[in-house]
Amino acid sequence: MAGKDIIMATPEELKRLNVIHKVLDKSITQAEAAGVLDLTDRHIRRMAARIAKEGDKGIVHKLRGQPAHNSTPDKVKIKVLSLCKDIYEGFSPTLASEKLFERDKIKVSRELLRTWFIQEHIAYASRKARPHRNWRERKANYGQMVQADGSHHNWFEGRGPWCVLMGQIDDATSKVSAEFHDYEGTLPFMASFKSYIRAKGIPISVYIDRHTTYKSNKKPSIEDELENKEPLTQVGRALEELGVEVIFARSAPAKGRIERLFRTFQDRLVKEMRLRKIKSIEEANSFLKEYLPGYNKRFSVPAAKNADLHRPLPKGIDLDTILCKKTEHALRSDFTVAHDKKLYQVGNNIRAKKVTVEERIDGSMIIIYKNKVLKYKEIINRPKQVKEKLQHIFKLRDAYVPPKDHPWRMAGYAHFQQYQQKEKAVQAEKELLLTT
Repeated sequence: MAGKDIIMATPEELKRLNVIHKVLDKSITQAEAAGVLDLTDRHIRRMAARIAKEGDKGIVHKLRGQPAHNSTPDKVKIKVLSLCKDIYEGFSPTLASEKLFERDKIKVSRELLRTWFIQEHIAYASRKARPHRNWRERKANYGQMVQADGSHHNWFEGRGPWCVLMGQIDDATSKVSAEFHDYEGTLPFMASFKSYIRAKGIPISVYIDRHTTYKSNKKPSIEDELENKEPLTQVGRALEELGVEVIFARSAPAKGRIERLFRTFQDRLVKEMRLRKIKSIEEANSFLKEYLPGYNKRFSVPAAKNADLHRPLPKGIDLDTILCKKTEHALRSDFTVAHDKKLYQVGNNIRAKKVTVEERIDGSMIIIYKNKVLKYKEIINRPKQVKEKLQHIFKLRDAYVPPKDHPWRMAGYAHFQQYQQKEKAVQAEKELLLTT
């Protein structure tokens, strides 16, 4: 067949073939051919002998079209692709390669997986090209600045409730601390930040966005303007009491480290929890305790300097009294306090105009006056105010008849007389006209 006479050769091999033919025709010497092709004399003699014996096809490498000695067996490829289409569906080649080695003891490089994914048309998430940003150098010391934020995502992929991951990442080392909560708000932030302080200490500063949880949009009061202060949220007040500087980001890319972390977790962490069939916030937080140490060990970087600027929590300071929602309310004359559309009866006999209500992270509530915890109970059934209906007795009064010499009657009588005189004058004038 004509197909058997076709020789698949590269341009470099065709170049060599032309020079070897000159050697066989004795147009040039083997030494001259070695100089032209930048090869050794021995290699030229070997190629000339093979072409003289096999013809032009002798220029083609003998391993052309043969499988590589280190190629992956077909049965391994079939098993890997089956796992990637079933258990590891949606995994990127990098993460799939890690999980195959970790869980199934199959070692396949990520680039080989990427090639197989392309051949089999297996879809996976890929990174988009990022716009150009001015790079900000990391802080030099551990604990100098912590980026904090919350990530809203379908973390359980429908197996559990929609929740938020409250996370913190150190700017110098990229070490991560995180917790799952029902929503992003004041108490969830305080709960996750309390865990961070318990584990590592108080950082120098916190880099957060301008969410209303963190930055107040209220207009400053007269007292704030006189003291040159801005109104604070509950989070701002708590961080100020802890001596933590608050830095507000003006855009999401400004705190890119925490944003990239959430993008990574929305891929890797979601798939890790899928493999473990995690479907509740409690299970997820328990898993984070074993997952984050390994993640930090692998992906954190050493700080430029060795100093750890985290401050230990001073003795005598109760975090629960700082990391809570504090609200001042008036104490009514009947010793009741209205808070969050509920009414509470204070049991202490105190003389105070205002008391402070504290909502703690654990869901409890206390009422304080001058650092003293007051006794109270919620008034569930308010007493109904009974209003007595007054029975009105209507008495008919005698009609008042003014006397004849009353000014009102005299004035009316005078007008009546004038009216009668005018009527008589008009009548007399009509009679006069008729007679004439």
